[in-house]
Amino acid sequence: MVFIEAYGVNAHFRRLAERLAEAGFAAIVPNIYHGHVHPYSDQQHAIEHLKTLDDTQVMREAEATLDYLENDPHVSGLPAVLGFCMDGRYAFMANAEHNQRLRAVVAFYGGGIAPQQDRLGRKPLLDRVPEMKAPLLLQYGSADPSIAPDEHARIVETLGRANKRYSLDLYPGAGHGFFCDDRPSYDPDAVSQGWHRTLDFFAQYLGD
Repeated sequence: MVFIEAYGVNAHFRRLAERLAEAGFAAIVPNIYHGHVHPYSDQQHAIEHLKTLDDTQVMREAEATLDYLENDPHVSGLPAVLGFCMDGRYAFMANAEHNQRLRAVVAFYGGGIAPQQDRLGRKPLLDRVPEMKAPLLLQYGSADPSIAPDEHARIVETLGRANKRYSLDLYPGAGHGFFCDDRPSYDPDAVSQGWHRTLDFFAQYLGD
C-alpha cells in the first residue's frame, strides 16, 4: 500500500506503483484525495487540501485498502506500507492503527510525526509508538528544511525507549521530496540508495 504526497495520485505515483510491480510486488495507491490532483507548481493549494484531511477517515480508507489486498487472490501474506511526505506520517500512523495487519513500514521524509509544533496543525504521533508492531524504515534528506534534525532525534529516542525495530537513514544534501523525479528537489543518488534500501527492507520482512 503506497501513500501519496500532498499533490494527489499523479503520474509519479502511477509510475512508482508500476516500478513496485516490476520488482515483484502487488502495489495499490489509495486515492485519499478522491480524484483531486495538484501540480507540483501549486504548493499552496496542495497544502490547503492536505489541511482538510481527517486522520480517522484516512485510516478508514487505509483499512478498506488492506481489506482489498487481503481478498485479492494474487496477494499472499501480510502487506507493507510505503509513504511519502504527508503520507510518510500516515504510514507511521498506520503502523499503530493497523498493527495486526502490517509486516513492514517505510516512510520517506514523513513530516508531522514529531515536531515541537506542527506548522500545519497536525497532531504529532509519538504517543502511538507503543502500539506499533511492524519494523520501520525512516528515510530523510539532511537538507530538508521542513523536518529538522531534532525531530529525527525525538523519533529515534521514542522508538528506542519503546523497544521497537527501526532504522533511520539520512541522505546528505538531499532535500524534501528528493524521491520524486518531477520535483526540483529530485536527487538521483539519494533515490538510488533509498530505493535499494526499501527493496532490501521489503525482501527481509515480506518473505514467506
